[in-house]
Amino acid sequence: MYTVGTAGHVDHGKSTLVEALTGIDPDRLPVEKEREMTVDLGFAWLTLPSGRQVSIVDVPGHERFIKNMLAGVGGIDLAMLVVAADEGVMRQTVEHLEILDLLQVKRGVIVITKVDLVDRDWLELVEAEVSEKVQGTVFAGAPRVAVSAVTGEGLDALKELLDRVLAETPPRPDLGRPRLPVDRVFSVAGFGTVVTGTLIDGSLRVGQEVEVLPRGLRSRVRGLQSHRQRVETAGPGRRTAVNLAGVDTADVERGDVVTVPGWLTPTEVVDVQLRAVRYIDRPVVHNMEVSFHTGAAEVVGRLRLLDRDELLPGEAGWAQIKLSGKVAAVPGDHFIIRSPNETLGGGRIIDTAPRRHRRFHGPTLAALAARAGDSPEARIRQLVAELEPVLVARLAERSGLTTDQVRRAVAGLAEAGELILLGGSELVLTRGGLERLTTRCLELVSAYHDQFPFRTGIPREELKSRLKVPDELFEALVGRLVAGGRLRERGTTLARSDFEVQLTPEQQSKINRFLAELAANPFSPQPTEPLDPELLGLLADQGKVVKLAENVVLTAEAYRQMTETVVDYLVKHGRVTVAQVRDMFGTSRKYALALMEHLDDRRITRRVGDERVLIRRPGG
Repeated sequence: MYTVGTAGHVDHGKSTLVEALTGIDPDRLPVEKEREMTVDLGFAWLTLPSGRQVSIVDVPGHERFIKNMLAGVGGIDLAMLVVAADEGVMRQTVEHLEILDLLQVKRGVIVITKVDLVDRDWLELVEAEVSEKVQGTVFAGAPRVAVSAVTGEGLDALKELLDRVLAETPPRPDLGRPRLPVDRVFSVAGFGTVVTGTLIDGSLRVGQEVEVLPRGLRSRVRGLQSHRQRVETAGPGRRTAVNLAGVDTADVERGDVVTVPGWLTPTEVVDVQLRAVRYIDRPVVHNMEVSFHTGAAEVVGRLRLLDRDELLPGEAGWAQIKLSGKVAAVPGDHFIIRSPNETLGGGRIIDTAPRRHRRFHGPTLAALAARAGDSPEARIRQLVAELEPVLVARLAERSGLTTDQVRRAVAGLAEAGELILLGGSELVLTRGGLERLTTRCLELVSAYHDQFPFRTGIPREELKSRLKVPDELFEALVGRLVAGGRLRERGTTLARSDFEVQLTPEQQSKINRFLAELAANPFSPQPTEPLDPELLGLLADQGKVVKLAENVVLTAEAYRQMTETVVDYLVKHGRVTVAQVRDMFGTSRKYALALMEHLDDRRITRRVGDERVLIRRPGG
């Protein structure tokens, strides 16, 4: 499905042409009927000779309604630049042409209307004037047709021409992240709120959960229509009406975006590649206030030129725009900036989550150039350097590329040794980034060894907390270091592969005496003196002792025997008291109670009154 838009000066016959082609009057508002002038977007549809269906967006031509024109022209696949034969190229013809050029609407047809009002010689002069004006724009070399909506002359030729051009136009890709920039909101009795727009970047289906941005409203697709026909699914490129469940018309307005939840973050700052229009009489200057238009949204912003103080007509440069409100846009989207009365320039959004930049800063300008380049590899290389570690899905969102394009670029850069893939090939880092992260990880482990020389290693959770990286990256990094022999796993701890606990002869003698005293009376041990906490922790890490409570320590073997005996008793008898446990082992209440509370903490047993019941067997 494709969407065709009109463009051109006021009263050059755009709406009349659309009605002649489709049989649908796109002027829907009473004021448009009264004034015989389009003031807002109009919509129609058409079946071409091949059977191909197209949507048509008719835009206003009057200078006062350029912002309404911008709300509809952003999602079109092909533009019809309409020029009346009796007037030729006029002010809004030029402005609309510049807008189409800045938005990079690459497919276009020039339609000379009202040919029934002029002779052949005059028509040739108008055609020559149009050819001159479109030079250097996306419309240079665009096919041309002369028509009369009154007599019908040329209408069939125009339909065939549209069919031929659209046949050579690639369909909009389905990136799996649908966006519907809302250009109209209304209510239908019995159904509620309906929004319309041209769907891009993905598909919507009935019943799907959606989010209205930048407001953050959650809703559900109650119904879908295209060309007044109910559909279950709408694909990219299609003019679509979406019935939103649980949303009031007052909650949504033109410029909002309907999308799926969880991936698109609205922004108030954008980095852009900006070109000034060629016909303005004054330059675009640093720090000027502008009206920023992207999709169907319009927001006031402050323009910061990054590589110069002013842009002369036709010049291009880098800029950052601080907006007065949030917009739901992604890198690669096109935009227009205007003053209250004229179009100043436009271009492409490079980044929707930038930091504030220093002006005239070489590395920043180089990074923007890389992000804006045609090479997917250059874009991905720069993005990974800025965002690492970063998921492939996030690279797709931030680069304006498809997920497949990102994967191919990442694979090529990884093969060249520039990027590293971790975590099932979804986490991406530069080689330098991985080396820095590896160094930091090993430094943290070494510092822990220095601080706690008698512990076998740093607990995994503590290392992850200190490293401050996502779970997936931590597991992938540790797995890589363990597999490479640089770290060693010991239970739930991690240690440098060359680390061993070093004890003095005196420390070893204290440990040997402590263990011997525990073993001498395993169920009621009475060491002559407590062991240093660090040495006791070492024995626990090595699995030689179990600390039940403060000043209550058993050998691991004694703890195993006591636990198995208590569990076997519970399996046979169902319940046990602390006194019974005391008598089983000829020990004191102190040790019996410490054991049962320890088993409670491990959720092997549960206290019920003065008794314990079995929850699970150890290891079960």
